[in-house]
Amino acid sequence: MDIQTTKENGILTIEFNRPDKKNAITSTMYQLMADALSDAETDNAVRAILIIGKPEIFTAGNDLEDFMKHSSAPVGERPVAQFMRHLSTATKPVVAAVAGAAVGIGTTLLMHCDLVYAAENAKFSMPFTQLGLCPEFASSMLFPQMVGYQRAAEKLLLGEAFSAQEAQEMGFVSRVLPAPDLIPFAHAQAAKLVALPASSLRTTKRLMKDSQVEAVQHRMLEENKHFGAMLGANEAKEAFTAFFEKRRPDFSKFV
Repeated sequence: MDIQTTKENGILTIEFNRPDKKNAITSTMYQLMADALSDAETDNAVRAILIIGKPEIFTAGNDLEDFMKHSSAPVGERPVAQFMRHLSTATKPVVAAVAGAAVGIGTTLLMHCDLVYAAENAKFSMPFTQLGLCPEFASSMLFPQMVGYQRAAEKLLLGEAFSAQEAQEMGFVSRVLPAPDLIPFAHAQAAKLVALPASSLRTTKRLMKDSQVEAVQHRMLEENKHFGAMLGANEAKEAFTAFFEKRRPDFSKFV
């Protein structure tokens, strides 16, 4: 399975398991993750959620071939939108462990996790403008709040990768660890959460996030509207064509 889910000792682990494709995410994978998160919400045996990838790669973001196959469907109705809604509204604590590249949604999903840890080899990027698109998953709101406008603007406007060390300096990740220690440490942190009173954790998380719940959902809808429109525009078509033709895109002819 390209997404592996396991429930053990109170922890639901969701693992990207498509290393031959750099864990690029398909619609089927999004649906599996959305369903797992939905199930966890009502399963009293699940007290914490852990999202992981492989030691060499977290995820390369969307599988562009699969993405284009489903590009005619309304953005808000796609499995990716279901995944976004379930993760952004999860009431149980979510821990993420990132090793290797976390591209696009591989970075923006982390903004909805509660504890984020990175390996020394982690690289984060949100190359939406490079694809003729705009940010998603409320990252245009949450990222400036987390790291400050200037730093967020540099990462979102240029779309360039930044290191685990820079992510920690910005306050985007809590801790950077040697790659072999990452998953054991994140799992241990999730286990600590499992041992705490579930109601206390849910209430604390709700109190921290309640003031932004409506704003986050509204921003995701607004981003999705622009994202859907831009997906059919000439700039995105040029970016995707260039990607498949393995060449540098030329946006000079577009105003």
